[in-house]
Amino acid sequence: MSQKINLKLKVWRQKNTSSSGNFETYKVTTDTDASFLEMLDVVNEELIVSGKEPIAFDHDCREGICGMCGAVVNGQPHGPQRKTTLCQLHMRKFKDGDSIVLEPFRARAMPVVKDLVVDRSAFDRVVQAGGYVSVKTGGVPDANAIAISKENSDLAMDAAQCIGCSACVAACPNASAMLFVSAKVSHLALLPQGQPERHSRAKQMVMQMDKEGFGNCSNEYECEAACPKGISVSNIARMNRDYLKAGLS
Repeated sequence: MSQKINLKLKVWRQKNTSSSGNFETYKVTTDTDASFLEMLDVVNEELIVSGKEPIAFDHDCREGICGMCGAVVNGQPHGPQRKTTLCQLHMRKFKDGDSIVLEPFRARAMPVVKDLVVDRSAFDRVVQAGGYVSVKTGGVPDANAIAISKENSDLAMDAAQCIGCSACVAACPNASAMLFVSAKVSHLALLPQGQPERHSRAKQMVMQMDKEGFGNCSNEYECEAACPKGISVSNIARMNRDYLKAGLS
């Protein structure tokens, strides 16, 4: 049953990348059936009416698919509910009188643009470095034209679920993008079309990741815990093997 709850929000406000930011406190009354972003919409409406600057935050589909939304809620990327994007987090996860600290994903490679908005274009450049196949496949083949084992098919689909939200980077104490990069490497490495460039792809994408300034993996497993799609760290091991083979070839 839907209920009204009163919350205190401490939200990170930052004008632009070069300015210093600070937390500002807001009080909000919201419905437990509202999503987290709908709650922020209510806060912004009140700010606009009072002539103040609304809180900037990324969003698009609001269906947990696009990977646009994301913020750290009480120290947890995307909030307290596992395998859930911020837009699919509902206010019933909170209690009346709760205080919520809201801040952007933080990493040197993803500078804050404004408030809760961060620049994730580094992910685009990593994908451009090798997240593609150059095989000329012609027209779209029948789904069963190329035999792929059920195990590899499932693993490839699991890796392809990555929506590039960057929660893994925000959760990692090293701000590593290894889970994201390994997911993009793995879903191609497990399919026949991705074999010709398999090892060079891993090398190029890892090199670009390092160039962007992301940290390295130290097996904290925080990335897997924060991932809204539950991407497995086993993909990192697969990418490391491919990267090693690229160096030996």
